[in-house]
Amino acid sequence: MTKRTVLVTGSNATRIELQGGGWASIGQYLNETVVPAMALIDAGYEVVLATPDGTKPHIDEASDSAQHFGGDEAAYARAKRFYADDPSMNQVRTLRSVADSRLDGYAGLFVPGGHAPIVDLMQDVDMGTILRHFHETGKPTALLCHGPVAIAAAMPRAREFRAALIAGDHAKAADYAQGWAYAGYRMTVFSASEEKIAEDALLHGRLYFDMPEALQAAGGRVTTNPVHFAPHVVVDRELITGQNPGSDHQLAAKLVEALDQSFASA
Repeated sequence: MTKRTVLVTGSNATRIELQGGGWASIGQYLNETVVPAMALIDAGYEVVLATPDGTKPHIDEASDSAQHFGGDEAAYARAKRFYADDPSMNQVRTLRSVADSRLDGYAGLFVPGGHAPIVDLMQDVDMGTILRHFHETGKPTALLCHGPVAIAAAMPRAREFRAALIAGDHAKAADYAQGWAYAGYRMTVFSASEEKIAEDALLHGRLYFDMPEALQAAGGRVTTNPVHFAPHVVVDRELITGQNPGSDHQLAAKLVEALDQSFASA
């Protein structure tokens, strides 16, 4: 019997701007999307996927390998099949339709990473409406790797906040973040040193800002594991954040635990 429904909000971004001009190809990470989604379904939850334009997220080629599944080719093959064929990954809604619907029908929220959320989700108005609902109702809200930067969307002036970060004006960014729902929360996100590795190996250029500085400018209490790509998850109230792709299983377990606890006490 299905317990309740969890909303997964994905990104439609396929490229990101780099310092000095130019763009890098990006997307959403396969393991970060399917490992928690499969864990939710295995635990008896229904999963609904929504994106800004209502189409499936583009999977970042850098994540499309068994390396992100511990070298387990069978696990990688299962993940590929799940993303390609499972109805939960193919019956995609728009964020607008979700934001305009009865959000009380969702028990929790999950946002996968990859660089894509930096481009669209962190400044999406409908994402902001969704986040504020989950915050105000105290429902489990989990975000992984670069996904935690999406909580910036809960700001009334999220678009201006992002623009200030790109301009390098952290003071102005902090002004735009006034009244942010997650100010003072403990959280983690893809670290600045991990980002440098990704910039060199994958993006071949520098981003305008790293994720810890963005969330710190907003008022978040950010901590990261100095061991690159080692699992690290932080839980503060309803917010569950994971640092990197290697945190996928640990974050999924924490999300299921939080959902089960809220379900048992309902």
